[in-house]
Amino acid sequence: MQKNNRVLLGMSGGVDSSVAAYLLKQQGYEVIGVTMQIWQNAEENENSDGGCCSLSAVEDARRVANSLDIPFYVMNFKEIFKEKVIDYFIDEYLNGRTPNPCIACNKHIKFEAFLKKAHELGCYYVATGHYAKIEFDETIKRYLLKKSVTEEKDQTYALYNMNQLQLKHTLMPLGYYNKDEIRRIAEKLDLPVAAKPDSQEICFVPDNNYGDFIKANSRRKISEGNFVDKEGNYLGKHKGIIYYTVGQRKGLGIALGKPVFVTDILVDSNQVVLGDKNDVLGRELLADEVNFIPFAGLEDRKKVLVKIRYNAKAEAATIYAENQNIVRIVFDKPLRAITPGQSVVFYNKDTVIGGGVIVKQIK
Repeated sequence: MQKNNRVLLGMSGGVDSSVAAYLLKQQGYEVIGVTMQIWQNAEENENSDGGCCSLSAVEDARRVANSLDIPFYVMNFKEIFKEKVIDYFIDEYLNGRTPNPCIACNKHIKFEAFLKKAHELGCYYVATGHYAKIEFDETIKRYLLKKSVTEEKDQTYALYNMNQLQLKHTLMPLGYYNKDEIRRIAEKLDLPVAAKPDSQEICFVPDNNYGDFIKANSRRKISEGNFVDKEGNYLGKHKGIIYYTVGQRKGLGIALGKPVFVTDILVDSNQVVLGDKNDVLGRELLADEVNFIPFAGLEDRKKVLVKIRYNAKAEAATIYAENQNIVRIVFDKPLRAITPGQSVVFYNKDTVIGGGVIVKQIK
């Protein structure tokens, strides 16, 4: 039987989820801390010291839980994490797309598998250390996802896939605080992770060399191929399509006497297309796997603000429904590097309207 004040909190061993545990406890919740085991083998576990679910992170989370006097467990999510996050990450790069593994983890692990486990354990809620707000709108009788009070830490871009059931059963206490306030709370409580830096890496690629990670874990051989221009003329050799992403300028390993950018990745011919800065500008895109939050689906065109990557500025655009799962987005002005595989997220002021995955730029 679920207790409506019992919450299963994902603890990464960082300062954010640690302070989230304290805030929830102060608000009267019965908090159970959990670190999700996602490492794929013992060697990876022993050698990893920076990821959010590494062995050192587990020990940090356990020390915080002891300090706050809450139960703490480690739960095994490695099989579903491999299938839904790691394999997806590898397959997307092999198909010439640039995925966002944190979005996949939020969608399939934290707010699906983890929530299911919480309900099995009699918890009404899951909670995380995300900087975002969840509010119920009495007028439309739906839960809304809203931006954090501080734009620079807002994490709603990575949460747009949440549905009404998940929003109803999720707590995000940090959405009303800025990072400095969270650090001060941790210091005041003398938490052992108060000064711990934020993780900046993909948690399962500890050295952040995702190309070599894919090469080592791919079932497909990664071969060198040709750089070409948009007419198909040979420009040089590339080391494998997994090392490149649309819009990339740095690290191409080719000198042509002028700045060049990746404009397309041709998987079938194993070619990477290069062009100038104008070739990576676009005003329209198609997106699929679309999810809307304040309403079930888009019935007509809608003016919104749109982000095409995590750290991008939100830009004015109009979204049009192509069908139930695909939208066309037309921006008010051209944007640089519309990248297939990345997520595109729609906003109305501070409210998340929804989002999807970029299929392609419409030339």
